Amino acid sequence: MSQPNAVHPPLEGAKLVIGTIAVSLAVFMNVLDTSIANVSIPSISGDLGVSSDQGTWVITSFAVANAISVPLTGWLTQRFGQVRLFMTSIVLFVIASWLCGLAPSLPFLLAARVLQGAVAGPMIPLSQTLLLASYPRAKAPMALSMWSMTTLIAPVAGPILGGWISDNISWPWIFYVNIPVGIVAAIATFAIFRERDSVIRKAPIDTVGLGLLVIWVGSLQIMLDKGKDLDWFNSTTIVVLTLIAVIALAFFIVWELTEEHPVVDLSLFKLRNFTGGTIALAIGYGLYFGNLVLLPLWLQTDIGYTATDAGLVLAPVGLFAVLLSPVVGKFLPRIDPRKIATAAFLVFALVFWMRSRYTTGVDTFSLMLPTLIQGIGMAGFFIPLVSITLSGLPGNRIPAASGLSNFVRIMCGGIGTSIFSTAWDHRSGVHHAQLVEQANLYNPNFNASMQQFSAAGLSHDQGYGLFNSMATQQAAQLGVNDLFYISAAIFVALIALIWITKPERSGGGDSAAAASAAH
Repeated sequence: MSQPNAVHPPLEGAKLVIGTIAVSLAVFMNVLDTSIANVSIPSISGDLGVSSDQGTWVITSFAVANAISVPLTGWLTQRFGQVRLFMTSIVLFVIASWLCGLAPSLPFLLAARVLQGAVAGPMIPLSQTLLLASYPRAKAPMALSMWSMTTLIAPVAGPILGGWISDNISWPWIFYVNIPVGIVAAIATFAIFRERDSVIRKAPIDTVGLGLLVIWVGSLQIMLDKGKDLDWFNSTTIVVLTLIAVIALAFFIVWELTEEHPVVDLSLFKLRNFTGGTIALAIGYGLYFGNLVLLPLWLQTDIGYTATDAGLVLAPVGLFAVLLSPVVGKFLPRIDPRKIATAAFLVFALVFWMRSRYTTGVDTFSLMLPTLIQGIGMAGFFIPLVSITLSGLPGNRIPAASGLSNFVRIMCGGIGTSIFSTAWDHRSGVHHAQLVEQANLYNPNFNASMQQFSAAGLSHDQGYGLFNSMATQQAAQLGVNDLFYISAAIFVALIALIWITKPERSGGGDSAAAASAAH
């Protein structure tokens, strides 16, 4: 693998196609693994002889290691080179996946998942960097469209594929599927990119910054993952983890802003485009990911859907996302990316408003229509916002900016999941209390219902039990509707963040500036 001193020209023809496929396969494999294990926890726990609560550490261990390693991408790229680091990440990810599948016990599986999450971190930021450097300036938006399709579809495909594998084969295969995909991606990456590595600079290791990063991110991630199980701030464990995370974060920010060779370049937040684009993308992704967890959970627990059927309800989201992403990529150089992102956020707001109208008798068509429409919004979600975020940055800052932006996005995804899960429980409890208040002899509707139950042959206690069951289902429905409605409102409010940015227009457009910087 060469150590370059010159700028690399864009790829052309078959090399460009193979390079794009290789990078996209690596991203798909990586993102898929963030969600594929979720539906398989009962199978994994049962097979390894542990409780489901212990089994959830399979998800937590990956998330913590991944969250810590993503923001290190810029620093690691300087020390090892972007192609070498990307290749190493893929190979180690394949080995870690193989070890996960072989795991004879939970501690062994958790250790393999920590390795898998840690080596997966640089893959997504570097995939953006490699794609932007591979395409001509005018076609940079097309590179981002290829990247966004895999990033958006994989979280939807994960639960469907994971559920099917667990039901029809065995849980180790949710990890083994990565092996052939990773091998193909590694071989193709080596063949296309081996002579296109970035310049290596032996910057000193910021051990203090790295230690503080591990402490605050690890504490925050464990707090978010275990908060609901431990009843949040009624738990001493959660309070302690929160204090550790807050204090370590404060020291981390001060240290990184004053350190000559920081492990994470926080000075990027001084740039208007990076800050506005990153925050809008991260909060939007947190809402999207929180709802991605909430919707199938509600369908399974309250509407009676199986895990596979709930996953299939989400499947149509990929249709318009796949069809329209290349179109958005093609027209982005001629259109202000803020307008495309605004339209995407309005589509998301419409989708969540439609879902806020659901009832307990919702039919399949009503469930799938908003999901289908959501694909339109997703096509214009990542591409323009990534374009805005990287706009105007010099080439040597692209990996660090991409790593930091993706880190904030991933953290917001985890925060969104925790908030939505807890808020649904809270809102359902509030609505249940309000509905049960109606269960008194002075309410003619309640009396009429009890008479119907009695006529159907139910005893007094059975009638009350059935009423409570119906109230619980209705309360869960009203709770989920509240969250859908709030999501719609937040997406509209986020549009203001998009318009505080001022993307630079350069030749081929805003994304072209990022592309030329990446070369």
